[in-house]
Amino acid sequence: MATLKAIRKRIGSIRNTQQITKAMKMVSAAKLRRAQEAAVAARPYAEKMIELLKNVGARVSSEAHPLLRVREEKKLHLVLFTSDRGLCGGYNANLIRAAEAFMRKNAGDKEIELTLVGRKGADYFRRRRANIADRYIGILATPAEELAAQIAQKLINRFVGGETDAVYILYSRFRSALSQVPTLEKLLPVALTDVNVTAGQQQTEYLYEPGVQELLASLLPRITEVAAQRALLEAIASEHGARMTAMDSATSNASKMMGSLTLQMNRARQASITRELMEIVGTAEALK
Repeated sequence: MATLKAIRKRIGSIRNTQQITKAMKMVSAAKLRRAQEAAVAARPYAEKMIELLKNVGARVSSEAHPLLRVREEKKLHLVLFTSDRGLCGGYNANLIRAAEAFMRKNAGDKEIELTLVGRKGADYFRRRRANIADRYIGILATPAEELAAQIAQKLINRFVGGETDAVYILYSRFRSALSQVPTLEKLLPVALTDVNVTAGQQQTEYLYEPGVQELLASLLPRITEVAAQRALLEAIASEHGARMTAMDSATSNASKMMGSLTLQMNRARQASITRELMEIVGTAEALK
């Protein structure tokens, strides 16, 4: 059995750790609120952009713009969003596991290139000598809109230049502080979905000014940038939610450990007192 001194020392160490995890939980909770508001606010705009694209897409062909052209997928590009820091439970591990599953599924005659957003994913795949095109570290230090614009522009240049045939993004979609879902989406080529027209209903025609080509040239890069920004905001909110949940769990576990050690310490102290009393009684009996 551990000595009383060792048990007290361990309780003190756990108490100090609990103070740290509690502080980190409070910081993450404050950051989560702002990140969640930003992620939720970005969703309606992204959905309206997609709706606009559907209306335009029903009237143009896939050859109307380079970002619409569908090619045989021989060279794939995966953009993975992870965090810069740890202590967020299984957040990064789940995303990396999903990325490896995507790579295994498309292994063989397909070439896969990675863009890694966040230090954890970048370090993991660098150690495994993966084919890394770009890395973005310190994502929280750069405004989301600016970083998303940089990522989207590089991806557009690679796709238009023929360096890749399709671009996918893998990020964690924020549902709540307890639930973050790894989500894989196809970013490029931009998918055109026809507008459903019911029987007897005429399809509405639009007049474009200055023209469809000019509209697509402005709209499609913007949609790609919005999709990247939305994924980044969702990833940031998911990171803070996962870290808050992990730190709350760690704080609760620390309380349980201290309770168990306190019980153990009381038993050890009681055993020590009983032993001393037995020694005193034994000495008194021997002196009679």
